[in-house]
Amino acid sequence: MQDLFLGTGIAHSILLFAVVIGLGLYLGRFKVKGVSIGSTWILFVGILLSHFGLRANPTVLSFVKDFGLILFVFSIGLQVGPGFFHSFKKGGVLMNVLAVSLVLLAVLVTFVIHVVTGESLSTMTGVMSGAVTNTPGLGAAQQTLQDATVAAGGTAEAAASASAGLASAYAVAYPLGVLAVIFLIILFKGVLKVDLDKEKKQLDEEGDAGESARRMHCEVENPAIFGKTLKEVIGDMGHRFVISRIMKNGEILVPGPETVFEKGDKVLIVTTQQNVDSVRIIFGEEIQMHQQDWDKLDDHMVTRRLDITKSNLTGKRLSELGIRRNYNVTVTRVIRAGVELVARPNLVLQMGDSIQVVGTEANINDVAGIVGNKPETLSKPNLVPIFLGIALGVIFGSLPIRFPGIPQPVKLGLAGGPLIIAILLGYFGPKWKITTYTTLSANMMIREIGISLFMAAVGIGAGENFVASILGGGYWWILYGALITIIPVATIFLVARLAFKLNFYQICGLISGGTTDPAVLAFAQGMYGTDYTSVNYATVYPLTMFMRVLMAQLLILFAL
Repeated sequence: MQDLFLGTGIAHSILLFAVVIGLGLYLGRFKVKGVSIGSTWILFVGILLSHFGLRANPTVLSFVKDFGLILFVFSIGLQVGPGFFHSFKKGGVLMNVLAVSLVLLAVLVTFVIHVVTGESLSTMTGVMSGAVTNTPGLGAAQQTLQDATVAAGGTAEAAASASAGLASAYAVAYPLGVLAVIFLIILFKGVLKVDLDKEKKQLDEEGDAGESARRMHCEVENPAIFGKTLKEVIGDMGHRFVISRIMKNGEILVPGPETVFEKGDKVLIVTTQQNVDSVRIIFGEEIQMHQQDWDKLDDHMVTRRLDITKSNLTGKRLSELGIRRNYNVTVTRVIRAGVELVARPNLVLQMGDSIQVVGTEANINDVAGIVGNKPETLSKPNLVPIFLGIALGVIFGSLPIRFPGIPQPVKLGLAGGPLIIAILLGYFGPKWKITTYTTLSANMMIREIGISLFMAAVGIGAGENFVASILGGGYWWILYGALITIIPVATIFLVARLAFKLNFYQICGLISGGTTDPAVLAFAQGMYGTDYTSVNYATVYPLTMFMRVLMAQLLILFAL
């Protein structure tokens, strides 16, 4: 029993992780004036217990830290993948420019502190890695320093000692690196008087203006389409809308390709906000009708939502199902991850989507058999693409990227590689006929387990030398780390908000991704109750990770 509680075996390590995570999450429930740092408590509980002698097996510690981070970033990548490239087009370039500026500002502050104080640049590289909570950057700097030390004729022991010095500086700066960013987010929210409801509504409306569905009720008044068939009108508009129902002389019909439009017809149309004006020009002005008005007049037509639960439909275009042609049922919307999309014929479907259909009960039942419509099958986890994706991500993150004049190759590491692969799977998976669907609860479970394991491992690993490093002069590293964290983050936050008018949630994603800090992302999502930050986090994270790793190696090479 003594080994279980005081040893360093596998059982002891598992017990220690369970206690650190459980206690940290429990403390995260408490708020001071409505503010809590949430799961970041895990980090500090780990430091405290490690300081008092509770240590984990080094091999287990390293594995848990890396695997936890992989789970966290991979689940985020899968979630934001479908909308990643769309978000990149809508301001992604600006976001990445700001993120790179954040990286370069941190490097500049680090170098200035080195010049002013005389602190060695290699030690300052460790401080910088901790201040921006970038573990891969620390690892790259350590490897570069070890290789350079050995290449210069030094012993393996000297190389290991130099590497340990970097780790101590990293451990001292890391906790404040997390807290300072969280503090700045809370501070700027108050100083700038951010209205969270207004910010969220703004992003909701921007989403509605893109691909989200919008219902319209129009009366046919345009002589140019009198006598034209639905197929001809849809062809002219490039399939930018769906006609759910049409009312002719008081009779409601589900329109087919050969349905002819006549003056005075009333149509129920589903389109996007950006196409509203075009629809008005083609058909006529909107009229005062509601969905209930159609339902009252239409006793033989029903509206239902069907779930796509057959995995073989992943990657198929909506038009390939021939639902209107074969069953006289109209698909008006496709619901994906809670977002209603216009049911365009070329829309690529994936398992887990839902389709909103209009038709007779009998015909809709036939369509249900085609798409599956068995929600219980969606509750089963689809783990194959997850673990294959992680495997590909680890391989991709380990590929060396060489630059002229730099002796050591740059790698994206165990965080950047899996994140990029997850984004690609989330976006291209349906097109490649790969089922990547996971329920929201399953995704959240993977994410929370990952970030909890990661922060517990970092805390347990940092606690052993934390106090000793501070008492041995490392207290200056806390100040240096605070400057490296606060100056760039505060500058970019104010520039993004005041100069570029970015949304508060976008800035939270920018800052957490720009500092490669999953703890800050977890705080922002938990505290402010939205996943909007994840999209922007993933938008800037890959390039930021690459820059952080590259800059850390360059600083070490410059110091030698």
